[in-house]
Amino acid sequence: MRNTILIHCPDQSGIISAITGFIHNKGGNIVYLDQHVDEELSVFFMRLESEFSNKTIEFSKFKEEFEMKLALPYEMKWSIHPGNLKPRMAIFVSKYNHCLYDLLSRYKSGELEVEIPFVLSNHADAKHIAEQFEIPFYFVPVTKESKAAAEKEQLELLKSHKTDFIVLARYMQILSSKIIDHFPNKIINIHHSFLPAFAGAKPYHAAFERGVKIIGATSHYVTEALDAGPIIEQDVTMVSHSHRVKDFIAKGRDLEKIVLSRAVQLHVNRKTMVYNNKTVIFS
Repeated sequence: MRNTILIHCPDQSGIISAITGFIHNKGGNIVYLDQHVDEELSVFFMRLESEFSNKTIEFSKFKEEFEMKLALPYEMKWSIHPGNLKPRMAIFVSKYNHCLYDLLSRYKSGELEVEIPFVLSNHADAKHIAEQFEIPFYFVPVTKESKAAAEKEQLELLKSHKTDFIVLARYMQILSSKIIDHFPNKIINIHHSFLPAFAGAKPYHAAFERGVKIIGATSHYVTEALDAGPIIEQDVTMVSHSHRVKDFIAKGRDLEKIVLSRAVQLHVNRKTMVYNNKTVIFS
C-alpha cells in the first residue's frame, strides 16, 4: 500500500536523511520525494510517497514512532495519508451548474478519485443533475434570517456523511466561521480573476465595458477573509475588442471549470501545503 506523508518544519541539516532512513528501516520503499525550502522564512517542506513490502506493518505504531523519533525532535507538523482511502468530497452549488457538471463528469469517468456523499444547494435547480449522477441532493435555502439555522443543518449533514472536504462549485453564499473552522484549508472555492477590480453581480459585463484584454479564474482555500484565502490554481485567456459579453462569459466559465478541477485534483492527490496564507504546490 502506498502512503503519502506531508511535512513542514524549521529548515535544518539532516532532515531528508533522517526521514528516508526511518522509512527504509521500516521496510519502506520511497517512490516519490519532493521538497522545498522557503529561504526567507527558513521553513522546510516535503511530500513523500512510500510503499511497504511488509504488509503487516501497524499503521498506528508507525505514526507513533514517526512522531517520537522525527516529528518532535525536528518540530514537524506532519500528516500521513493511506493511498487506499478515497477522500469524501461534498459539493455546494447555487444556480450556475457548469462547475458541478464538470466535477460530476470527472467523478463518473473515474478521473476524480473521491467519494461524493452529497450535493447541497440553496436552490432546487441542481436536483435533477445530482439525480442524473445518482448522488443524494439536499436543498437548504438560505436567507438573512435563516442563515444560522441553514449552516447548522449544513454542518450536521457534513458530519453525518463524514465529509473530508468541501468544494464550492459556484456556491453564491458566504460561509461563516461556523463551517470554516471545522474545515480549515479543506474548503475549495472558484471565482473569476477580476477581483477586486470588478466585484459585484456582473463582473464580465463590467470587464467588457472596460475593454480588458485578459480574463482569468482563481481557485483557493476558503478563509474568513472573503476571496483572500491561499491560492491553489489560476489560469488566464486572452480576449479582444472582437469578443462580445457572451464570449467573455463563455470563456470565463470554461476557465472556472478547468481551474477548479485542477485545484480539486491537487488537493485530492495531497499535493498542496498551506503556510502563511500561501500554498506550496508539489509537482
